[in-house]
Amino acid sequence: MEPLRHARLSRLGGTGAAPAAGRAERRRRRWGAEGLTAYGVYLPADNDVLLRFVDGRPVGALTIQFLAWCVERLAARGKTALLLVWDNAAWHVSKEVRAWLRAHNRRVKAAGTGVRIVACRLPVKSPWLNPIEPKWVHGKRRACASDRTLTARETAERACAALGCAYEPHLALPHHVPLFSPSGSGSE
Repeated sequence: MEPLRHARLSRLGGTGAAPAAGRAERRRRRWGAEGLTAYGVYLPADNDVLLRFVDGRPVGALTIQFLAWCVERLAARGKTALLLVWDNAAWHVSKEVRAWLRAHNRRVKAAGTGVRIVACRLPVKSPWLNPIEPKWVHGKRRACASDRTLTARETAERACAALGCAYEPHLALPHHVPLFSPSGSGSE
């Protein structure tokens, strides 16, 4: 997600269409009411994927945690910018996420070091424009191909193996969600 490196934040296993009633019930029994969400960043120049999971739905606070985690990893690799290619999902365009991105980029500019984030939104209903989409499709197929029902953890571990990345602990909201502070990281 630096120049010439692309990213995608996406829900694992979904097509965007509402599932049939039977499928929705099986999903609730398997993963709980909310499901399993994957946040991912594809780095084509390094042929690498950074992947984190969430038990439940993606929300702005979790998106901020993921972005903060990504910039830490990219800074350690010596990267200076992150190009986000994403759709207009609510957790991408929320006021909280936009404010965090502005504050983060101001801090990086003022400090003269760090990883800037440039968000490039895709037109509506055009996922094929995102360079990570083929990786998601093949990774989902390999992760979900099983003759039995997989647990959320097994699915996450299989997705990491399929995409060639390390399994990381799931992102979670703190019990007490702190108010957003433009001067802070937003992921206290």
